[in-house]
Amino acid sequence: MAPKDSSAAGGSDSRFFTTQKKGEMHELRLELHSTDRTTKVDAVKKVIASMTVGKDVSGLFTDVLNCVQTGNIELKKLVYLYLINYAKTQPELTLLAVNTFVKDANDPNPLIRALAVRTMGCIRVDRITEYLCEPLSRALRDEDPYVRKTAAVCVAKLYDIAPDLVQERGFIETLHDLISDSNPSVVANGVAALSEISETSGRDVMKITASVLQKLLAALNECTEWGQVFILDSLAKYTPAEAREAEGIIERVTPRLQHANSAVVMSAVKVILSYMDVMGGNATPGGGAHAESLRALTRKLAPPLVTLLNSEPEIQYVALRNINLIVQKRPSILENEIKVFFCKYNDPIYVKMEKLEIIIKLVSERNIDQVLLELKEYATEVDVDFVRKSVSAIGRCAVKLERAAERCIGVLLELIQTKVNYVVQESVIVIKDIFRRYPNRYESIIATLCDNLDTLDEPQAKASMIWIIGEYAERIDNADELLDTFLETFEEEDPAVQLQLLTATVKCFLKNPEETQDMVQRVLDLATEESDNPDLRDRGFIYWRLLSTDPEAAKLVVLGDKPVIEDDTFRLEPNLLNVLVGQIATLSSIYHKPPEAFVVRAKRSPAEGGDLGVGDVGEEIEEGDEEEEYEDENDVDQGSSGGGGMDLLDMGGLAVDDNAPSVNSGGGGMGDLFGAPSPASSAPEPEPRMSKVCAPEKSGGIELWAGFSQVGGTVKLELDVRNISSNVPVSNLAIQLNKNAFGLSPANQQVVCNPPIAMGGSGKHSVELASNSNMMVAVPAGQPASPQIQVAIKNMTTGLVFYFAANFALEALFSADGALERAAFIESWKSIDDKKELYGTVSDLPPAATDIDQVAAKFKMHRIFLIARRPVPNAEGQEVAYFSMCTTTGMVFMAELTFKKGVNAAKVCLKTENIAFGVQAKVALETLLRSQ
Repeated sequence: MAPKDSSAAGGSDSRFFTTQKKGEMHELRLELHSTDRTTKVDAVKKVIASMTVGKDVSGLFTDVLNCVQTGNIELKKLVYLYLINYAKTQPELTLLAVNTFVKDANDPNPLIRALAVRTMGCIRVDRITEYLCEPLSRALRDEDPYVRKTAAVCVAKLYDIAPDLVQERGFIETLHDLISDSNPSVVANGVAALSEISETSGRDVMKITASVLQKLLAALNECTEWGQVFILDSLAKYTPAEAREAEGIIERVTPRLQHANSAVVMSAVKVILSYMDVMGGNATPGGGAHAESLRALTRKLAPPLVTLLNSEPEIQYVALRNINLIVQKRPSILENEIKVFFCKYNDPIYVKMEKLEIIIKLVSERNIDQVLLELKEYATEVDVDFVRKSVSAIGRCAVKLERAAERCIGVLLELIQTKVNYVVQESVIVIKDIFRRYPNRYESIIATLCDNLDTLDEPQAKASMIWIIGEYAERIDNADELLDTFLETFEEEDPAVQLQLLTATVKCFLKNPEETQDMVQRVLDLATEESDNPDLRDRGFIYWRLLSTDPEAAKLVVLGDKPVIEDDTFRLEPNLLNVLVGQIATLSSIYHKPPEAFVVRAKRSPAEGGDLGVGDVGEEIEEGDEEEEYEDENDVDQGSSGGGGMDLLDMGGLAVDDNAPSVNSGGGGMGDLFGAPSPASSAPEPEPRMSKVCAPEKSGGIELWAGFSQVGGTVKLELDVRNISSNVPVSNLAIQLNKNAFGLSPANQQVVCNPPIAMGGSGKHSVELASNSNMMVAVPAGQPASPQIQVAIKNMTTGLVFYFAANFALEALFSADGALERAAFIESWKSIDDKKELYGTVSDLPPAATDIDQVAAKFKMHRIFLIARRPVPNAEGQEVAYFSMCTTTGMVFMAELTFKKGVNAAKVCLKTENIAFGVQAKVALETLLRSQ
């Protein structure tokens, strides 16, 4: 009896993943050359298994390649899979398989023809593309539809590698011809390929005409479910010429609402919603010639959306995020279906949270009683986050529905009586919002709130309660006593609580000055003298000056009527909502952000062998915080100082010696802080980037310009002091820095202007900065480090203190020994996770900034070093340069810059393990590129 072929047994291939023994490579090589077909197939499977688990089997490349000359489809598929994986590391050897690919592309078996074309498209080696064009051109016109549909997808892959080649060979026109194909699967793949090319190129290559439209609608009924998704997505981008055409298309698309695949359903919903606007219903159906049709569509859309909520939790979540957008666009669709969004006991928390959001959007005076009963039940659940969200939802219902506000407050009071800590605290927070929405209407419940002061221990709840006490102090007999209990722990409280305490105490004083004068004095002292929070101190000084100069003005400011808050149920801007509705069934509809806000398509050159550069052309990368907008350099971010930092207000404690050595550098030289001349350097130091940071009206007639530089390995703050309108000459300044992400502080706090700067004069000064761990501000996880350095300067002659913030130039921190060895650069580049990459395009560059030699020379002056450069294969005129830079604090940054001849722009890719500072390093590169 012949032995049973174990490879055919179901699930038996798992044996190939067992731990391999020593010396197995030699055995595999022998088996690959075996004349027995079963042995050879098993050997290739073992190689694929080793490759799958991460073992390097590239040494068997030629042995596996020899197996490609076979008529066995299973073996051929395995060999092709191996070739795709190792083609990049063995591009020269891959060329040996080209003849086999070309031969297989003419094989009588359509499966083999399609396999050959698909594999050639997946092998991202430039020289393979030269041989791909002819087989691909034949495959696009092949008699077998399976080959044609495979070739259509291959065109999109080829466009990623060589877009010019696709244009030259007319493949895009051939894809348009495929839309007229008799086979619906071919039509769907043609549409998918054209859509992909449109996204990659940024041009509309789809071009749906009336004839194309009819072909797409005809194929919609017959192609596979994923083919239907591609066609529906293309239809969603088409704008009908008139309402009648839109109605006709909707009629053909409506049957897809009953499809079993949720992706097809959501794509059909997207098409219908887009076309309903064309039919004349921009918000709710009810007017226009097509009003009845719109009402009928509204009724048809509800059941499929409800059906999606019976799917798995993950699909439910995606559906709910999309439904969230739909009910904002057209609330009437689901206005009678609020019950289906009531939470089940076994729903995951993320599903429950989304259901609550939709319940709030659908709540109305007709169903508010039903909703309140449900929310009250949720508030007794065990999940704390869900309970908080439920209590908050009751408050939002009150804010949204004026007539139901009293019933909502009744439910909140019942919940407060439960005495559950987190329920009480969340109730206080939402009741504050209700008071702001309906002032002077429900204040009778304040006594109940005051009875629960002892349970408040969270900052937001405390701040809300303090606001209520301050706002209604005249109605609370012991308001001053209640505030006094909070003042006992003022210094330990959260900044938000401290700010509310300050404001509430001032309100209480203005309403009852006789009994609260000592208390308001104590609070103002705490805020202005004991606190390090600049926001709190500023507010304290403002209140102090208001109360001391004009109490009536203080009453107008502090006790004035405040605008009522608005219902924020429908929070998205109409334009953004329209964009997101057009993106239903994509990631945008889940994130509730437009695509450009979280993803870009980066064109990258394929890596070849050990050459520099990694990543695929067309790779999509998340930007995250890369496009972080920096604040205006003249604005100090008061909230960023957190709980500590150097005292930026009280400069009087500085002991400034009038006879200290001058730091004046005369006409702009860079003398050090102690008056010694700067050591001579072999290369000229680059000029720092100076920016105006303080206007004369803010600093007693003195205008300040500031920048950062590095001289002889020392970081310096360069100041250009200009006396615009001060009658008193500027002779002595004292300087202090707040805590910052770089830990920089002045080595000497004295700036002596010698000679003094009279009106109309100016002087340049350098302040040496030292790194101090005590001045370091921790960067929040997942956030970019702030570039701002907040500075306070006191004019010792006039006693005036003024403040400014300057964005630190990271190149001032780059070290002179930041050049990496080529091998170390390659190893580091490959070892850094792709999530720690930042991308960008710098446009409108001066001509010199597109010449790599000139860029490298400029960068070297700023201690940014060229490591290597190479031309981009198959992209005439394109060249890539690689740079490295290291900071004096040990951070390493690596950059890839891509230039194209004749184009005044450059693409920047930056990699670093210190991703929090990556944005600033990228900004430094882009700024230097743009500089003349």
